[in-house]
Amino acid sequence: MNHIHGHEVMHMMANSGLSYSRDSLRTAIHEQFGAETTYFTCSSEILSADQLMDFLQSKGNTNCTSKESI
Repeated sequence: MNHIHGHEVMHMMANSGLSYSRDSLRTAIHEQFGAETTYFTCSSEILSADQLMDFLQSKGNTNCTSKESI
């Protein structure tokens, strides 16, 4: 199983130039890294894609305009 740092997801988002809804970001993450991949950050380990999205949003590391958009 792959274990990817959250910065890789942030780089993917920045490099795409796209705005993401929560669903489209989940799809992009799964397409880029795999649906079974887990994620870690400097302060958290073994996160699902949804948990990583929650973490990034809580830290203000997304361009979130609503709870539905990331």
